[in-house]
Amino acid sequence: MNIILFDDEHRVNLLPLAFTRPIADFRIGILTIKDKWAHYFDATYSYATATYLQVKYPQVLAAQNLFINGAVLPNPALKKAIENLNEGEALVHGNLTLAVNTNTANFQIANAKQITFDSDYIYLKNLSAIFSFNDQALRADYDLLTAGKTSQALDANSTLVGNQLFIEPGAKVSCAIFNTETGPIYIGKDAEVLEGAIIRGPFALGEHSIVKMAAKIYGATTVGPHSKVGGEIHNAVIFGYSNKGHDGYLGNAVLGEWCNIGADSNNSNLKNNYAEVKLWHYGTKNFQKTGLQFCGLIMADHAKCGINTMFNTGTVVGVSCNIFGAGFPRNFVPDFSWGGAHGFETYGLNKAFEVAEKVFERRGMDFNQIEKDILTTVFEQTESFRKY
Repeated sequence: MNIILFDDEHRVNLLPLAFTRPIADFRIGILTIKDKWAHYFDATYSYATATYLQVKYPQVLAAQNLFINGAVLPNPALKKAIENLNEGEALVHGNLTLAVNTNTANFQIANAKQITFDSDYIYLKNLSAIFSFNDQALRADYDLLTAGKTSQALDANSTLVGNQLFIEPGAKVSCAIFNTETGPIYIGKDAEVLEGAIIRGPFALGEHSIVKMAAKIYGATTVGPHSKVGGEIHNAVIFGYSNKGHDGYLGNAVLGEWCNIGADSNNSNLKNNYAEVKLWHYGTKNFQKTGLQFCGLIMADHAKCGINTMFNTGTVVGVSCNIFGAGFPRNFVPDFSWGGAHGFETYGLNKAFEVAEKVFERRGMDFNQIEKDILTTVFEQTESFRKY
């Protein structure tokens, strides 16, 4: 089976996070969306995404192709419906295409026989859906990853409330408190939870990631691989390779990769008047209602902030921003911006590349020409937003 995970026309709703990756490469729950599908179908996987991303995320075509919407999370009912698709048929829900079985490179459904899917499923229709559905996704991934497996034993100096804690081999846990009565807790391979950390599920800690001393973490929170977290975190998703290692609050939030949150930085997730929160939308070039009372920070890849940064409710920070200084920066910080409440200027590509090279080097990775080309394209596509 050859599966191609495609970005649909609603990709713009997931910018700026989708500027640097296909939607199927988003992390929600424990796994990325692509890795979730890999647990349901034994297949080869590739992506149909923006042209400039295809060098890093290539599309592989075969004689027979199964296209699946990359913003849709799998479940048993959806798997069964997709398995039952014949060639030339498309699985749809309203105006949304979920999957297409075709022998061509074209997955548009104009000539396909449409099969209606009426069961429940999770679809990432906007940025806030990532943290809003993280609870459900985390519980489902926990069941997938722990079925038939035995957890590493918890050290005698730690405390467990409930019985849904799973620790992968190589993980280190010392003198921590885990409460799984509100949801499962998953500690990934070679991850580490330091002394005094208090964690309430559902929670997931990715491979080689660290929860620092005296951290206070509430569900539903996901910390992706190779990340460090500390302070207070509530209902946040960190894709991976990012740090929020110090005191300060992060809530109802999403961080991409290669982000860094300075010491004692905080985000607001509730307006003083308890009003509905709005988020910046790249398509309308305006702020749109989220329908949420609680909504904090969305920060795209390579973005960073200095110590004591204060983010207002519903702030969107674009790719490769560098924020510092006193006061609240604006609720939308355009991609490749340098500054803060005192004002912004363009963060030049050469400076951004210098920082990215150092950050990649610390992880033993190469910031190569492919990465540079992606960021260059994002820089060019977002130029119109940088009007300070």
